[in-house]
Amino acid sequence: MWHFLRKKMQAHYGLEIPGKATIGEGFYIGHAYGITVNPDAVIGRNCNIHKGVTIGQENRGKRKGAPVLGDCVWLGVNSTVVGAVTIGDDVLIAPNSYVNCDVPSHSIVIGNPCRIIPRDNATEGYVNKRV
Repeated sequence: MWHFLRKKMQAHYGLEIPGKATIGEGFYIGHAYGITVNPDAVIGRNCNIHKGVTIGQENRGKRKGAPVLGDCVWLGVNSTVVGAVTIGDDVLIAPNSYVNCDVPSHSIVIGNPCRIIPRDNATEGYVNKRV
């Protein structure tokens, strides 16, 4: 049943979220269009992603591999996280940001190249669902 539903959502909304990806409880998709998640990605609990988000791999170099996202991570519209990077807990990645480096917990990430701003309760008021 899940396989059929996933295929239908992929065709209708342009979602590419493979069954192999590890996704924690409380996962929320806001505006489900054009989202791509690498099969080797790990997404923690209570993460929110929005349209145009890519969680992808790098194929060579020191960051070869797929990202690991912690708990309570919010990814804005058209943001991209690539490579074997670790995104900590309570991280807000602003719309249109490109992230290819590790991000510590309790941070806001903006821009390309990404700029990391330490911030307690970075996702407060943004994460829509908490389990």
